[in-house]
Amino acid sequence: MSPWSRYPRWFATLFLTDMWERFSFYGMQAILVLYAVTPESRGGLGLPAPTAAALFGAYMATVFLLAQPGGWLGDRVLGERRAVMYGGCLITAGHVCMALPPAGAAYAGLALIALGTGLLKPSLSALLSRFYTEPARREAAFSVFYMSIQVSAVLAPLVTGFLGEYVSWHAGFAAAAVGMAFGVVQFAAGTRHFEGHGDRPARPASGAELSRVARRAGAAAAVAAVLLAADVVAGTFSIEHVLMALGLVSLVAPPLFLRALRRHPALGPADRRRLGAATWLLLCSALFWMVVSQAGSLLNLFAHERIDRTFLGFTVPAGWLQSTTPLIILVVAPAFAWLWLRLGDRFGVRRKFVLGLLMAGASFMVMFGAGTAADGERASILWLLAVYFLQACGEIALGPVGISAVADAAPPAFRVRMMGLYWLFVAFGASLGSIVVRLSAALPQPVYYLLVGGALLAAAGALAAFGGRVTREFAAPRKDAPEPTPVVLTS
Repeated sequence: MSPWSRYPRWFATLFLTDMWERFSFYGMQAILVLYAVTPESRGGLGLPAPTAAALFGAYMATVFLLAQPGGWLGDRVLGERRAVMYGGCLITAGHVCMALPPAGAAYAGLALIALGTGLLKPSLSALLSRFYTEPARREAAFSVFYMSIQVSAVLAPLVTGFLGEYVSWHAGFAAAAVGMAFGVVQFAAGTRHFEGHGDRPARPASGAELSRVARRAGAAAAVAAVLLAADVVAGTFSIEHVLMALGLVSLVAPPLFLRALRRHPALGPADRRRLGAATWLLLCSALFWMVVSQAGSLLNLFAHERIDRTFLGFTVPAGWLQSTTPLIILVVAPAFAWLWLRLGDRFGVRRKFVLGLLMAGASFMVMFGAGTAADGERASILWLLAVYFLQACGEIALGPVGISAVADAAPPAFRVRMMGLYWLFVAFGASLGSIVVRLSAALPQPVYYLLVGGALLAAAGALAAFGGRVTREFAAPRKDAPEPTPVVLTS
């Protein structure tokens, strides 16, 4: 019997689209920072390690940030089907650019991939929700999608990591392009089974609203163009300035969005108190993602330069280690699910957040040991495996409960905006990571890991000691809360 026989044909189309998009995303992510530090004479960008790590962090932050306007376009202007199609085409074009030798093509490719991912991911999840109206069936469908993400995250680095390090970086990016192109082609062929779902916007924007958004977007683009032109004319332009601008936007947007949400007249005093408690969770999640986002940048460079990766005479590509975290999540997640059921309300939102922060902080304490052990010689690969195990367990503890708690912090009518706020703070954390990682060049690496890990442990201690408000506000779900819908993670 075919594995798809239990599902409608449109489900296979959406599943494969998501799988190939995630394959291209994780495949590129596994080799991006390694490609960036490779000298230009060997086909790389020739960036210093801190700049390459900052580039990775800024790219990740931009992907999460663009999910906001991308979701709005799919919901209010294009319709989910066209948003997924256009997003997939942009991602494919971006990977093709990455496969070309000129350095300028790589930067253009990153921009296209970020734009395409921001357009595709929210609309793909929304499209699946359109088909499944029953909460139980929708949860099951999202669970299958989440498995596709983890499987892609395991397999993609194995392909692109080998091609990138043993053939050429551009061959690795080309493999990601082929995967996404296949996803786009099969999506276009499979839309005939959609029966009109997603053809039109769910809530079409009015002409006045479109004009207002267009004016604001045009003004922002004009300001960016003027600043860029001035930088070029002055002869001071560098990729560092672009990274600084992206980081600034990623740091400013979440607090502004939160401030506007708190002032909404439809929120009552109880809603504002609950949103205030959720703000602490959002800040803690940003700190968590600040650390975890460095797995693909600084830790990837550490694996490449300072870890003994020789096994039976074969040097394991550094990018292969990026498969470790999703593999651990696949193996360990059922045990955590069983544990949460056994503990029930005795281990609530605050304690799960504390556990996640402790795991993230402990992972960098292990990196302190790894950095010390690698002083003058390559350290054992077991150090990094321990780091990724801790980060995977931390993600299982903090990620799902964070999404659920933030979604539960406001009335049902605000649920989409609360989800957007959550991902904005993930972008905030990734942007923080792109800034903090520069300290690794100014400090001895063991000291850097010790300071960042210590900060996370201190945050965990503060939340444990002074987070009583979180416990009070989230001790029970809202009475008007809808059935929980799993959200497909994009990290």
